Amino acid sequence: MNSPSFSPRLALIGLASLVSACNFFATEQTASIPDAPIHTLIFLDKTQSVNINQGFVQAKYRQALNDIVESNMTNKGDQLEVYFIHENTSRAKALSLTVHSEKEGIENANATDRETIETAFQMALQREKGIFLRQALTKLNQQNTGASNQATDIWASLPIIAKAAEDGAQVRVYYFSDMIESVKGADRRDFHHLPPTDDAQAETWAKADAKKMEQYAIGTPEVTVVSPFEPTASIKENNPHVTRYWQVLFQELGGVSVEEM
Repeated sequence: MNSPSFSPRLALIGLASLVSACNFFATEQTASIPDAPIHTLIFLDKTQSVNINQGFVQAKYRQALNDIVESNMTNKGDQLEVYFIHENTSRAKALSLTVHSEKEGIENANATDRETIETAFQMALQREKGIFLRQALTKLNQQNTGASNQATDIWASLPIIAKAAEDGAQVRVYYFSDMIESVKGADRRDFHHLPPTDDAQAETWAKADAKKMEQYAIGTPEVTVVSPFEPTASIKENNPHVTRYWQVLFQELGGVSVEEM
């Protein structure tokens, strides 16, 4: 009995079909894995050195909050937390919000149904964003007339960032602050009374301080400083060596770059 003859053409067709099937299942598997949720941390400086009632500061901060909510709160599970920066930053959580809007499955929907589902999701999401923004703006304008406005403990934000990084979320951090660390104590920095005089000193201090905070696994968050300074601010007001201190500190802790707005 003769064995079946080998057909190169049929073999190629079979191989192509197999590759196509593998690609299909790989695509389906990839599509079913959602992006990691975004965990947004906003630290609002509530100390005497930042005047939120100043017109430039108010307009800049309001626009920044609007942009943050619009960009970061996009899917179910995205989180937004607001903390006040002052003497007790670590205990100053002011707001905690989570997106609950969810898009229904569209894998088997036709074009018309997909458009309907997408529209319904975006409408629900925009309602939530509006609520989130109003609450964030309320916290922005909240005054701190207590004794805690005498100190600025930005170091205390680091364990908060580390905690947010534990669940595998994309962590985005925003400091609405002049970043003038000001805490009294032999092992602390008080940039109001003793700021770094040049970049070399700022880098030395930052590297020394980073060693004290090695226990905080902050991961690789995106860090943005929304400063209260106008473009024409003097070097005395907006000390570039303080900026350098924070850049080096975050680089030492997690290789993180610090963006400024």
